Amino acid sequence: MRARKAHREPVPDPGAFPQRPYDLVKELTIALVATTLLTVGLAAVFSSPDEKPITLARWARAAPNDFTATAVAELGGTSGTAQYGPPYTATPGAGQKIGPVNLQRAAGVTTPIDTARDFVLRPLTAAPEPAAVSSGLAAWRTAPARRQQQWAAAYTNALGKAPGGDPVLVAPGDYGPVPVLTSRLLELAKTGALDGQLLAVGHFYETDYTKPLLFLSDGSYLEDQARARHLAGDQWGMMNETGNYPGQPWLWLYTFWYQIEPFSSSGNADALVWGLMALLTLAFVLVPFIPGVRSIPRWTGVYRLVWRDYYRSRRTTRQH
Repeated sequence: MRARKAHREPVPDPGAFPQRPYDLVKELTIALVATTLLTVGLAAVFSSPDEKPITLARWARAAPNDFTATAVAELGGTSGTAQYGPPYTATPGAGQKIGPVNLQRAAGVTTPIDTARDFVLRPLTAAPEPAAVSSGLAAWRTAPARRQQQWAAAYTNALGKAPGGDPVLVAPGDYGPVPVLTSRLLELAKTGALDGQLLAVGHFYETDYTKPLLFLSDGSYLEDQARARHLAGDQWGMMNETGNYPGQPWLWLYTFWYQIEPFSSSGNADALVWGLMALLTLAFVLVPFIPGVRSIPRWTGVYRLVWRDYYRSRRTTRQH
């Protein structure tokens, strides 16, 4: 104990070191102001575009013909949502599957959507209606389902033949109340009333945008806007930013599979990619337990590169 005390180095005197005054508050203020100016300046130069939300009202004003054609498809039950299957509809045979397992049908219809009722008939009924619209609603509800589909199919074909798909230029035909109903729905959408009606489901606070988004996705306007900003699935979409970049780097492995065969042309791409990513994730988790794979770092000596400072100091110690 005495030997150790004898060789103990003396504690330096703090007063022996040079000192100078230091204003911590001043330095903090300067750093805060500089950081704020840099943040604001760089955000103004390099920030992402402030894209306005795509609403039903914006869609109806920008592409009224596409809106009308989509509304007819919702009425006739031929839209993408109407035929999607679970969790929205019980369409027979619909759904993504892996082999014999249909994942969508296994989950069941958890968010039931009747496109004719939810997207067209209910909003028209809830809004103050002209006499022609009220008569059209009554005629539609009393008609057999087959007759309703015939009206919708006939009007869809007529819109396809009209110049630019303009409802005003549709040739005369037996379309039932479909032209009256879709015309009134377009008016409601242009005013913004339809956005509110599809959200108003009896709750004080409404943040469920499922119905407006499904309605939007059934038309071509939303997809056209996405493609113009390079957000489509085959353009490496799935991102928060817009532009020519592949989005968040942590999503590249997931979106990569959609760009190659057989996923890029498969109707079950979502289920197949999900299954593949589940297997890859499981393999990654089990790396420490897989013989051979777990020994790769030891065989390659990569650990010596990671811990090079440690091994360098160890060699120096041995030399001395």
